[in-house]
Amino acid sequence: MRNNLIVVSVLFVLLTWFLKSVNFGTSFEESARSLPTASSQSAQSDWKRPNQSELKKTLTPEQYSCTQENGTEKPFANKYWNNKEDGIYVDVVSGEPLFSSLAKFDSGSGWPSFTEPLNKAAVRTLKDSSLGMQRIEVRSNRADSHLGHVFPDGPGPGGLRYCINSASLRFVPLLALKQEGLGIYLFSFAEKLKLQTATLAGGCFWGLEKLLGELPGVVETRVGYSGGKNMMVGYGDVKTGQTGHAESVQVLFDPARLSFEKLLLAFFSIHDPTTMNRQGNDIGSQYRSAIFFQNEDQKQIAENVIIRVDRSKKWKSKVVTRVEPFTGFALGEDYHQKYLTRTPNGYTCHFDRKFEF
Repeated sequence: MRNNLIVVSVLFVLLTWFLKSVNFGTSFEESARSLPTASSQSAQSDWKRPNQSELKKTLTPEQYSCTQENGTEKPFANKYWNNKEDGIYVDVVSGEPLFSSLAKFDSGSGWPSFTEPLNKAAVRTLKDSSLGMQRIEVRSNRADSHLGHVFPDGPGPGGLRYCINSASLRFVPLLALKQEGLGIYLFSFAEKLKLQTATLAGGCFWGLEKLLGELPGVVETRVGYSGGKNMMVGYGDVKTGQTGHAESVQVLFDPARLSFEKLLLAFFSIHDPTTMNRQGNDIGSQYRSAIFFQNEDQKQIAENVIIRVDRSKKWKSKVVTRVEPFTGFALGEDYHQKYLTRTPNGYTCHFDRKFEF
């Protein structure tokens, strides 16, 4: 009898702890995100700098000199100064994406020159007086590779010229981006590739991205935040529900294989568009159902599809999906990208109902 009482007491304590920790007033997604996973940790550890012995084995003497000893290669006699192919340039040491061919220009200097980095957080600048003159050195942020220098004589609104050593870079051609896990950079080249972009919100972006990404004709997906005014936000801001943003998925698709209309019909089948500011147990305006149209054609198609879905009566309640103008997209943190691909048993509240509207 005493043993039974002990068991009951232990179960009661565990149940009390569970109810307090889950807190049904908060998002299940929030609870899931608070748990560290091997995949999310590995995503954060990408683009690290190998140790010196590894670098001496993997880098050429010139690459080692430029990146580790602040060396400078010869102008007009390096690999990328005249490269006109589309793609991105990554740190030769760590593989971290640094510059895009879209920002590359011929400066006449004999070195690869860019108007801006892909991501300002990927590089840092330092004062350099090593040659008896004041210059601004550019280094990669994660691997601390010496890249080159930045000068205030470039074209464009920023007026900057990032003068970079080819030996500090590795070029990834456009068609190899997806293969190397850099597919999210294809969005910048959508027009050149004759692809289109859709921005959709329907609850936790993990499950939405996974299912939309499996549609034939979808080239790439990425998750982030849309709908608010300030695009300088992250998950910590958006989860409060006070910024006006919604967790969103951007879909890069081939209109020759998948129309915007068919994409939306699939969208209405894999999430519940009848719950206001809610998807499953995730509650708040950041989980609203929304289509962020980028032109009048997308707006008209979205409105027509909503009418079609309502008329089908497949959903018992009226569709409350908002059709909002696209005002920008703040890319989500690394650990959110392709979350369910990296964590197959991770949290999701989305599934394909295979509705035919």
